[in-house]
Amino acid sequence: MTYFLGIDGGGTGCRAAIADASGRIIGQGAGGPANISIETEGACANILAATRAALDQAGQGHLDQLTAVLGLAGANVTASARRLQAMLPFRRTRIVTDAVTAAVGALGTADGIVAAMGTGSVFAVQAGGTMRQYGGRGFLLGDEGSGAVLGRALLAEALRAEDGFAPMTPLLQAVLDELGGIEGVISFGLRARPAEFGCFAPRIVAGTDPAAERIMTAAVAEIGSMIDRLQAGRGLPVVFLGGLGAHYARRLSGRWPMRAPLGSGLDGALLLARQEA
Repeated sequence: MTYFLGIDGGGTGCRAAIADASGRIIGQGAGGPANISIETEGACANILAATRAALDQAGQGHLDQLTAVLGLAGANVTASARRLQAMLPFRRTRIVTDAVTAAVGALGTADGIVAAMGTGSVFAVQAGGTMRQYGGRGFLLGDEGSGAVLGRALLAEALRAEDGFAPMTPLLQAVLDELGGIEGVISFGLRARPAEFGCFAPRIVAGTDPAAERIMTAAVAEIGSMIDRLQAGRGLPVVFLGGLGAHYARRLSGRWPMRAPLGSGLDGALLLARQEA
C-alpha cells in the first residue's frame, strides 16, 4: 500500500505528516532543525525522527512505502538537496524549498505572494499558474527580516553601544550582561547557528526598547520594499507565514490586500506528495 509523507522543515524544527490513499492524515511527528544547507546529516536525522514518530502514531506503513515531498530550508542549494536525497530511504522522494510547500499550502491554485518569516525568510510569487521563489539565501547573505537576522542586528547594536557608537539601552545592556560582555558576544557570534540568533527575535518584535524598535522598524521597511518589488503593480494578495509573520502583517497592514493562509506548509507538502503519485 502507498502512503504519502509531507515534511515541513526549517531552521528551528521540522514536522511530518503521513496520509493514506484517501488523503486522510493518519500520523504526525516532529523533529529538530532541518535546514539542509547548514547541516545535511543532522537535518536528515531530524527528518527521519519526525517521520518515524508519524509512523508510530499511524500504526501502519514503513519508510520504504512512503511517497514523500520534503519542503526544506536550504533546498535551493542543489548540492545539499542531492546529498540528502541519497540518504533517504523513502519509496519516492522529491525535495523542494519550504517556500514552495508554504506557498502551495497557503495559496492553493490562487495568485498571490507568500512571505515566510521565521528563523530564516523566503518569498514566493504565484501568478498565472507559475510559481517562483525569491530570497532564502541564508542569514549571512540574505534572509532579510528573519529571526536570525534580527538577532544578529541586536548583537551588533550591543557592540556598537558598548563602544559608544550607539545609545545604550536596557535591552542592549541586558544582552551584553547575559553573554559576558564584548568578548562573550563575539564568541557567541562565531559559533552560533541561525536558530540561536533567532532566540533574541521575540525581545525585538514584542519589546518597547528603543534599540529593538529601531531594528524592527528598519526590517519592516526593508520587507515592505521587497514585497512592493514583487508586486510589480499587480495588487496581489499577500500571505504572511512563520513565527514572525503576524508581526510584519500587523505593521504593514493596509499596504496591500492580505489574506490568511488556506493551509500550512505541511498541507502543501502532502498535496504535492499525492500529486507525485
